[in-house]
Amino acid sequence: QVQLVESGGGSVQSGGSLRLSCAASRSLSSMGWFRQVPGKEREGVACIAHEGWTKYADSVKGRFTISQDNAKNTVYLQMNSLEPEDTAMYYCAASAYGYCSGSWALSQEYGSWGQGTQVTVSS
Repeated sequence: QVQLVESGGGSVQSGGSLRLSCAASRSLSSMGWFRQVPGKEREGVACIAHEGWTKYADSVKGRFTISQDNAKNTVYLQMNSLEPEDTAMYYCAASAYGYCSGSWALSQEYGSWGQGTQVTVSS
């Protein structure tokens, strides 16, 4: 399994920005960002394929951007125009596939997970 370490979370006011990073212990397959709030299921936020194709949840389209630096084995999530509803623990995950499948937003598609980084957005 690949080891994943997230960083970059924090507290911001509504309308602010944060950039999350996910450093992997080896080269990347397709990678996903998820988020979870207590009492709710983990929600797929974005996915990036090894070749760079991306997919997003409707709730973050136009505000979040997923990107990767293959030389650094690192995936990023740039989050702009943050809203209180974006408050959650954010996790990165590695899939066994090199692409974002039609089920990319399901946590079962991913075999390795980071420990999470908290994002808190205040109004």
